[in-house]
Amino acid sequence: MAAAAWRGCLFEGKDMAQPRYRFDFMGKRYLALGLSGVLLLLALGALIVRGLNLGLDFTGGTLVEIAYPTAVELDKVRTLLTQNGFENAAVQRFGTAREILIRLPPDPELSSAALSDKVLEVLRSEASAQPELRRVEFVGPQVGEDLTERGGVAVLFSLIGILIYVAWRFEYRFALGAVLALVHDCLITVGFFALTQREFDLSVLAAVLAIIGYSLNDTIVVFDRIRENFRRMRRGEALEIINTSISQTLSRTLLTSGTTLLVVFALAWLGGEIIRNFSLALIVGIIVGTYSSVYVASALLVFLKLKREDMLLPEKEAPGAERL
Repeated sequence: MAAAAWRGCLFEGKDMAQPRYRFDFMGKRYLALGLSGVLLLLALGALIVRGLNLGLDFTGGTLVEIAYPTAVELDKVRTLLTQNGFENAAVQRFGTAREILIRLPPDPELSSAALSDKVLEVLRSEASAQPELRRVEFVGPQVGEDLTERGGVAVLFSLIGILIYVAWRFEYRFALGAVLALVHDCLITVGFFALTQREFDLSVLAAVLAIIGYSLNDTIVVFDRIRENFRRMRRGEALEIINTSISQTLSRTLLTSGTTLLVVFALAWLGGEIIRNFSLALIVGIIVGTYSSVYVASALLVFLKLKREDMLLPEKEAPGAERL
C-alpha cells in the first residue's frame, strides 16, 4: 500500500520531497538577466579602462618587507620614497601597523640586494627609529609572463573540461548553462579587482580557480534535481519543474554558502594582509556563484527551451524482442 501510494504521488507530480515553500525564481529571470548584464558591463569596463593591478608574481620586481619599532604612517613612507626616486613603489601594511611591504618594479641597473639596501638607507635617513629589513624577494619579468600565460591557460582548460563533462553527464543545454555561469562568476570577480585596483596576484588566481570548482558544484546539485524532477513529475510545465527543483535545493545551497562565507569572512578579517585579497576574491565569487546557479545556469535552460522529452531515458528493448 505504501509503495502504491508513493508511486501515485510521483505520477500525479506530488513529490514527497516537495519543499515547504516554493518561490517563482524563473518569473524574475528577466530582471536577473538585466542585473547580470549590468554587472558584466561594469566588470568588462573596469578591465578595459583601468586594467588589473598585477602583483609581482605577474609583472616581476622586488618585494621588501620592513619592520619598525613603532607604528608608521604609510603616506610618509610613500612621500619619502617618491622624493628619492622610487615613484612607482607600492607601499602597504603587512600584518601589524609596524610592518610594511614595499613593492618595486624591476631596475636593470640595480640587483635585488642593492635595491633593498638603497630603500632601507632612504627610510633610515629620516626615521627617528631605525627600521629593520625582514626579507627581500625578487621575481624576474620572464617568470611573471610565464605565470600570466599559464594562469590563463589553466582557466581556459578548466572551462573546456567542464563543458565536455557536463555535456556528457547531462545534456548540451546544461553544459552551456554551467559554463556561462562560470564565465559570469569569473568575470565579475576579476572585474571587482579591476574596479577596486586591489592587487591581483597568484593567490587571487588560485581563488578564481577555487570559485570555478565551488560554483560548478552548486550548479551540478541544482541540475541533478532538475533532471530528476523532469523524469518524475508527470504534470507541470518546465518553469514549474525548475522552480520546484531550485526550491528543493535552496536550503542546501544557502547553508553551504553561508557556512563557507563565515569561514572566509573570518580569514579576511583575522588572516592578515597576506591572504586578504585571496579571501575577498572568495567572498565575491561565492556570493556571485550562488546567485548564478539559479539565475544564470538554470535560467538558461528556460531560454534554451528545455523540455521533458529531452530528459526521458531511452526505452529498453523487451527481452526476446526481434532485432532488425
